[in-house]
Amino acid sequence: MHETTTPQHLLARLQWRYSTKRFDPNRAIPAETWTALEQALVLSPSSFGLQPWKFVVVDDPALRQQLRKRSWDQAQITDASKLVVFLGLRTMTAADVDRLMQRQAAVRGTTLESLAGYRKMLVDFIEQGWAAKDLASWNARQVYLALGQFMTASALLGVDTCALEGIDLDAYDQMLGLQGSRHTTLLACTAGYRAESDKYAKAPKVRYAPADIIERRS
Repeated sequence: MHETTTPQHLLARLQWRYSTKRFDPNRAIPAETWTALEQALVLSPSSFGLQPWKFVVVDDPALRQQLRKRSWDQAQITDASKLVVFLGLRTMTAADVDRLMQRQAAVRGTTLESLAGYRKMLVDFIEQGWAAKDLASWNARQVYLALGQFMTASALLGVDTCALEGIDLDAYDQMLGLQGSRHTTLLACTAGYRAESDKYAKAPKVRYAPADIIERRS
């Protein structure tokens, strides 16, 4: 029987989670916990399993200071234990599909020939489907799925997070050496532990009532 959490535990962790404004700069995420959170990123879902992303973990203090200057001087960038920059592919080609097919064949012990039909369907989608009109935006949607998984996994492990879109994307690309590459910065997310001085930690969540946002069709 697989281990599982309870509905009560899940909701308690999600109630505990909030967008942490002040992190304790002296408290680091344990190595085992961080390894699990990196694996949560690796295991994130994406449409067709195409995984059009990379995740840059920035530990260099000097670089984080520079990035903070291009992040509205938000203290989370430097004070949190970890900083992850979420990147998305600028576009997608048949070569990206072939890379996935090769990986799938290797992991599942099958042949590329057996995946030919699946490959054609994926290539047709990225070249002619609705996402083909703006593949960068479609890729970004997948990256945000990974962000959601990362933040939820962090909450379950008692780690605080704050997703940050108030950053200079072009400056991040430049500082991370992404100019001219296939990937571009979409957002950042900090992870660590809340400072006792963060007044937002105990503020009630402002959410619409379930009846206002959940519709049922029976």
